[in-house]
Amino acid sequence: MSAILSADDLNDFISPGVACIKPIETLPSAPPPPTSESLEFEVILDGQQPSSPSQSAGPAEISLTDCLACSGCVTTAEAVLVSLQSHNEVLSLLDSAPSLTLSPDCTAITNLEQNSFSKLFVCSISPQVLASLAAAIGSNTTQSQVLNMITHLFSNPELGLPSGGKHNNGFTYIVSTNRAREVCLVLGSDEALSTHNDIKKPVLTSSCPGWVCYAEKTHPYVLPYLSKVKSPQALTGTLLKTTLSKSLGISPDRIWHLSIMPCFDKKLEASREELTDSVWNTNNPQQSTKGIRDVDCVITTKEILMLAESRNIDFFSLPKTPISPSHQPPPFPNKTIGDFLFPSITPSHKNEQQTSQAGTSGGNLHFILHTLLAQHPGSQLVTTRGRNADVLEYCISASTGETIFKAARFYGFRNIQNLVRKLKPAKPSRMPGGKPFGSARRPGKAAGGNALDFSYVEVMACPGGCTNGGGQIKVDDPIVLERMGFGTENKPGPQEQKAWLEVVDEAYFSADEAPSPQEGEKANTEKGRVAGISPSYIRDTLKSWSDLTRIPLDKLAYTTYREVVSDVGKTQTDTERVVELAGKIGGGW
Repeated sequence: MSAILSADDLNDFISPGVACIKPIETLPSAPPPPTSESLEFEVILDGQQPSSPSQSAGPAEISLTDCLACSGCVTTAEAVLVSLQSHNEVLSLLDSAPSLTLSPDCTAITNLEQNSFSKLFVCSISPQVLASLAAAIGSNTTQSQVLNMITHLFSNPELGLPSGGKHNNGFTYIVSTNRAREVCLVLGSDEALSTHNDIKKPVLTSSCPGWVCYAEKTHPYVLPYLSKVKSPQALTGTLLKTTLSKSLGISPDRIWHLSIMPCFDKKLEASREELTDSVWNTNNPQQSTKGIRDVDCVITTKEILMLAESRNIDFFSLPKTPISPSHQPPPFPNKTIGDFLFPSITPSHKNEQQTSQAGTSGGNLHFILHTLLAQHPGSQLVTTRGRNADVLEYCISASTGETIFKAARFYGFRNIQNLVRKLKPAKPSRMPGGKPFGSARRPGKAAGGNALDFSYVEVMACPGGCTNGGGQIKVDDPIVLERMGFGTENKPGPQEQKAWLEVVDEAYFSADEAPSPQEGEKANTEKGRVAGISPSYIRDTLKSWSDLTRIPLDKLAYTTYREVVSDVGKTQTDTERVVELAGKIGGGW
């Protein structure tokens, strides 16, 4: 789903006449309900013709969140619904009302009461997005230069989005999710290496929403293994909304957070009810039932270009240099969090932890392995390739030869299916005294090695990791075709896409980011840095965040999962059942 998902792919699983259970909960006022006992409503896709009134009660309106409550129409329904979060929504919100304005000392809002629709616009960007755009631009463009270009697009009143629109609105703060990623690495390491938590081993990463959605809908028995640490996107959203609402004295719904991500599944993650202020804003008596999202809208790398084009802006002509001081964003209301989110950038300083060994999906497993290597002097790390390049197994052994830790990396749904089969619990025998049966082998049997359980597994839905997300710029996109000299007769194939991904990965690993001033001071005295990250600085920042908001860290940085149960199929007619099965095996109308 993740690697190939596109808003244009709307004919894969769902077919005309397949019933959706969600519209039953909110019946439309027109047309009138049918006289039959059936309460099914047909989902109408673009280009399809609705059935006759005797066959259907009319098109159903389904919200984005509804998709997560149904496992019946997995791929197409999500593809339709994620289109609701798009560059058009960004432009619509920017034109809804004048944006909120900060006071001169950046501690309050000056025009809060002038318009109830006014928002404070903030944006977060994934480093994989920056890498994809840097590769598309070429000429050795760096991630920091791409971030400057996006800053111009979102904030420059002369060259960017604020130069047009109804209210000339722009984004006040633009941050990288890389800092939240470092928090996730530290908390994830504590979680995986702790023997006092309620998570089963092996601990499975949960920052990939495609993988989480797949587990919740099809293999709920793996949910107790999922890491409870939020993803960098979700953590950034919580950090921005809690800090800004507390520091500026405004409600979270007055802060509109746009996230730019490499994959479409992140739009589904943003719609989760577990990632709203209903979890952490427990003191708000006016809180809505479903809560205010920590991430209001998600667009992908390609949609940045569409956003610029919608306002007749040539993204690739935007300056790579920093925005002028007169257009610089105001200081962040909280200095501690501001210094953490906005580290100083120096082109000569290379980000130590962005290495090929860490992978292109954040480096969760890499950080844990290096934490253990630092804790056990003299230990050795051995890496074994699995059945393909997206399966790797890791083993840390002490100098005595004793195994200390064993972990693995599974990328792509083909490999994930093998993993979840190994985690499937055994079924009890119905025979008296019989042994459990039906359990596949548990993970951990390396080639030629002993069968040992993994302690940690890094799981990502996309083959090759997050730089290969479905929303990234691909080799067959027009801008890349022009850059690489492909014509209409010699379109690129899989090998060219593989070569293109290597270019994106190179841009990802060449990130240039310096530590914040406080982190830099700790670096001079602290010997416990892991993969370029200071765990003590991260923990100090988390404590300051919790103290500022007066919210426990477990409500700020952790989340939960739940089995998704569908009623689809329980009341289907024979015709509908045949249609659904035909769609799932590649047939249909």
